[in-house]
Amino acid sequence: MNELYREYHRPLLAFVVRLTAGDRQWAEDVVQETMLRAWRSAARLDADAPSLMPWLATVARRIVIDDRRRKDARPQETGEEPLESVPMPDEMEDLLRQVVVSDALKSLSPAHRQILNETILRDRSVNEAAKVLGIPVGTVKSRVYYAIRAARIALEERGVTA
Repeated sequence: MNELYREYHRPLLAFVVRLTAGDRQWAEDVVQETMLRAWRSAARLDADAPSLMPWLATVARRIVIDDRRRKDARPQETGEEPLESVPMPDEMEDLLRQVVVSDALKSLSPAHRQILNETILRDRSVNEAAKVLGIPVGTVKSRVYYAIRAARIALEERGVTA
């Protein structure tokens, strides 16, 4: 094994450095893994072959390919910079929007709030809302129309525009 290492370490390392785009540390890890696999496969290697370099190069190339695939399968690692610089979504805007919409809905009449709650928030059809509320379909339609108009006006009064 020592003889194999002495003879092939340098040419194999030069080959692997090119495969790893100049990443010497990664290349050294690949060479070490290649030599370990050669040691494990010593019984299968042809001792009479003029050179073991083709076998070693194939093994090293496959290790590099496997490493790249493994790195691509994982999420990207963060760098050394502090986490404060990582962009975070601004939740304050959503919270403010919820407060304004809630306030606008509170300003509506109870009938308008109830009809918007059934049709928009609970995603019920006009027929389903009429059945739940126990009122005619035509009444539901007109209440939805006027409730949406009232909600639009209430939102505009609070500075919310389309």
